[in-house]
Amino acid sequence: MAKQSKERSLSEHMAAKKTVRYIVLIFLTILCLFSFYILIINSTRAHYDIQKGFSMLPGTSFIKNFKSLMGNSNLPVIRGMINSIIVSGGTCILSTYFSALTAYAIHAYDFKGRKLIFSFILAIMMIPTQVTALGFISFMRKLNLLDNFIPLIIPAIAAPNVFFFMKQYMESSLPLEIVEASRIDGAAEFKTFNSIIIPIMKPAIAVQAIFTFVSAWNNYFTPNLLLSKREMKTLPILIAQLRSADFLKFDVGQIYMMIFFSIVPVIIVYIALSKNIIGGIAVGAVKG
Repeated sequence: MAKQSKERSLSEHMAAKKTVRYIVLIFLTILCLFSFYILIINSTRAHYDIQKGFSMLPGTSFIKNFKSLMGNSNLPVIRGMINSIIVSGGTCILSTYFSALTAYAIHAYDFKGRKLIFSFILAIMMIPTQVTALGFISFMRKLNLLDNFIPLIIPAIAAPNVFFFMKQYMESSLPLEIVEASRIDGAAEFKTFNSIIIPIMKPAIAVQAIFTFVSAWNNYFTPNLLLSKREMKTLPILIAQLRSADFLKFDVGQIYMMIFFSIVPVIIVYIALSKNIIGGIAVGAVKG
């Protein structure tokens, strides 16, 4: 009886701890999603309604705000959306592929200076973008690449953060015996990488694709320095332009609508790749 009572007490204790965990997780989830909920609510409210204060209930001005945004001749929203998709998509593809390729080279090959190269790449992570921005802009001006998407996409090949994640994931999930077996079978290195390594790396690639896409999508600093032509601007620049408008023409509802409009592609990308994100982070962080 004493043993059964002890087991019952232990079971109740574990159930209570589990309940507390779920309550905390639900609370944190609500806290994280609350700002998105307010964004969606305010995108349905008129300017004067938002000025009155906070509301948990949606308004009736969603269509009006949308038409006002699309009818704004100073804000080429659709063009800005296309520009952001081009930049973010190109950055995402190049960053994940070449970072995985670099991580594979460091992981699978034993060559002189490998540790030094690895340390050098990690050291680059410590350099903020703002430090090199002035030199980068001057270099792009000499190359006549201002108002061009190339400086926003091609440098994404060098992504130390993505490389580091890929390297840690390979150490946890990619045994070198697979690579050696492929070489014995006579497969070329690029064929081995594209046909064998990439499928194994799919969870890690999906995780970094999400993070890289979101980072490039929200990037305001570098595009604002490089892009000045109206038809080349990305959505973050247009949002900042809308917010800096004359106070008398300042439409808060239109701003919320534009922010809501800008996060839709991010949500779509996340939903498309999210099934791999938990497993990818869990495995990739084992040795991180």
